[in-house]
Amino acid sequence: MSRHILFAAVLCLLPFWPAQALTIEQVTSPGGIRAWLVQDHANPIITLELSFKGGASVDPVGKAGLAEMVGGLLDEGAGDLDSQAFHGKLEDLAIGFGFSAGADNFQGHLKTVTANRDTAFDLLRLALTQPRFDADAVERVRGQILSILAEELQNPNVMARRAFARAMYPDHPYGLPVDGTPDSIKAISADDLKEWVKARLGRDKMTISVVGDITPEELGGLLDRTFGALPETSASIDVAFVPPRTNGGVEIVHRPIPQSIVMFGEPGLKRDDPDWYGAYVMNYILGGGGLSSRLMTEVRVKRGLAYGVYSYLSPRDHSALLGGSVATRNDRVKDSLQVIRDEWRRMAENGVSAEELADAKTYLNGSFPLQLESTGAIAALLQSIQLDRLGIDYLDRRNVLIDKVTQADIKRVAARLLDGGKLSFVVLGDPQGL
Repeated sequence: MSRHILFAAVLCLLPFWPAQALTIEQVTSPGGIRAWLVQDHANPIITLELSFKGGASVDPVGKAGLAEMVGGLLDEGAGDLDSQAFHGKLEDLAIGFGFSAGADNFQGHLKTVTANRDTAFDLLRLALTQPRFDADAVERVRGQILSILAEELQNPNVMARRAFARAMYPDHPYGLPVDGTPDSIKAISADDLKEWVKARLGRDKMTISVVGDITPEELGGLLDRTFGALPETSASIDVAFVPPRTNGGVEIVHRPIPQSIVMFGEPGLKRDDPDWYGAYVMNYILGGGGLSSRLMTEVRVKRGLAYGVYSYLSPRDHSALLGGSVATRNDRVKDSLQVIRDEWRRMAENGVSAEELADAKTYLNGSFPLQLESTGAIAALLQSIQLDRLGIDYLDRRNVLIDKVTQADIKRVAARLLDGGKLSFVVLGDPQGL
């Protein structure tokens, strides 16, 4: 049996964890590096999730996509290993490894069988502290990104998302695409890549989560060996906090396609807002609950205006958005927008019924453990809890916080957040009657 088949077989054996059964430990290395750990010795698998604050929001002006390009190159050679040698080790040892940028964070992940643990962590150390950025690798990855961008920029869904970001954040990094533009990617040099790594990968903005077959003592030593050579501090993050720019208008980006893609939004709230859980449950009932949501019922089930419609809460480090999307025929766009505005107003004026609230709580609490189906999913959850500063006991408190939400809470939050007159739309397509 090959190493790849063996690795896949082991992953299939991973158990399902009830959220309350997870024991999260904070591990502090001898050198003072902290990580959260969930031990699981049932299978010889270790997963690590890593984040550095900053992400694409700190890309220099004119060089959008720099952080994402760094992410595509950190595993393309490090130390004395060129790209081929580095990838050869990853493949031979069945080590899962990679980096990417989000708007607010630069993320890395590592997955390995226990027997290859030390080598896997050593490769991670090399990638973070001694990336090569060889000219051939830089140009190859640049070409890959440009090829992906060329394809994406013909995709109506991607075009709509980009137009919506520009409309909500016209003078802010959030209005720029994380993966950049063809012009910005062409402008990035090897020196830009090296400077970004030196400036941004500091221990002061680092968050680590580990799940699997490793003890706190073993992890403590690995933390120092892997991350100890990183700079103690990194460059400051000078990004303004701004609300999304919404005025109740409809912006049309004309494209000759038979179905328009509509995105809509207005200011949301931050993750640490006291009204967060009321808003979370409210949004599930409004548009986040799939086929059971009000928007889906009114737009799809009753009127057949669209196949799907949804809403979401997007709390970011430097803004907060309550958004949503629908795709519908060009001759049904106007009707769809009116229904969405009407549901926005109805929720703001009347709140939710006792039955809707009870059903939402049952689903939100009952479905949550189903997300914890692998070490990777648990490690990602630990990262989210840390990055949102929810506390190491969050899993013990989460269901209680949701259960405490009342109809009065939702009515108050809905009146605070939902304003059908300010809800702004971006429509990409050829809508009729707007």
